[in-house]
Order: sequence, then C-alpha cells, then structure tokens
Amino acid sequence: MVLPLLKLGTLALRTLSKPIAVRLKKEAGRLPRFRNFIISFAQANHRMTTTMQRRIHSHATDVKIRPMNEEKAVQAAVDLLGEFFIFSVAVAALVFEVQRSSRSEAKKEELRKQEMKGMRKRDEELAKEVELLKQKLEEIDQMARGRGLAGVFNIKYAHAEEVKPVTAA
Repeated sequence: MVLPLLKLGTLALRTLSKPIAVRLKKEAGRLPRFRNFIISFAQANHRMTTTMQRRIHSHATDVKIRPMNEEKAVQAAVDLLGEFFIFSVAVAALVFEVQRSSRSEAKKEELRKQEMKGMRKRDEELAKEVELLKQKLEEIDQMARGRGLAGVFNIKYAHAEEVKPVTAA
C-alpha cells in the first residue's frame, strides 16, 4: 500500500516541478546580471555542441562558429535551466526512493539474521538435548547389561518376597 502512494507522490512532485521550471524560465531572462550569465553560458554550450556535432559528422572543426543572437541564447539557456531543474527533482526523488528501499532491505536483512540466530540457538539447544538423551540411554543400556532387564525396571519377583510374620512385642 505504501509503495503505490510513494510512486504517486513522486509523480506529483515531478508534475509540480514543471510549472516551477516554467516560472524559473520567465524570471531568468528578466534579471540583467543573470541574463548576461546565462547568455554567456548558452553561447559556450552552443560552441561546444556545434564542435562536437562537426567532429561526429567529420566536418572541419577549425572554422569559426557564429554566436547565437541574444534572444535565442536566452531561450536556449532558460530551456536548459528548466530541464536541469526537472532533472534534478527527478534525481532527488530517485535518490530518496533508493535510500528508502535500501533501508527497507537492511531491516529485512536484520530480521533474517535474527531469525537465523534464533534457529542456530534452537539447533544448539536441540543438539544438547539429544546428547543428554544419548547419555541417559547409554546409562540405561549399561544398567540393563549389568543387572538384567528386571534390574533396570526394579521388578521384584513374587517368589523372592516372603511374608514375614509380624511378632507382637
């Protein structure tokens, strides 16, 4: 029952993070210092991806790569920022789920260890009891050999007992 609710909570968290990412995108382009930072970041990202694409397609890589215009750079950077936010929320949810699962498995393992410890203890007790019963059986066997079967069970023969007259004093 807990697992489906947790999965629904994770899905809700991801769904709620999308509007937050959209809001981040809108606000990111408004602040002048942050805008300049994300433009330079977007330009560096553009140069790197263009160079990588040119290498993959075996084109010349020593050519000058034209920078993106300012609006395209801002849009690319805020898109990247929004995707990064959504991705980080998903990673955080995944890490939480893995840790929860790990704790659950650790508890199960501890219970198994306790159960095995109890079984070992019970086995040791049973082994001691079996050993004690073997010793008792050996003693009975020795007594039976020494006195005969009747001696073991303290059987008194009827003819061995004589009636002794009771003397009045």
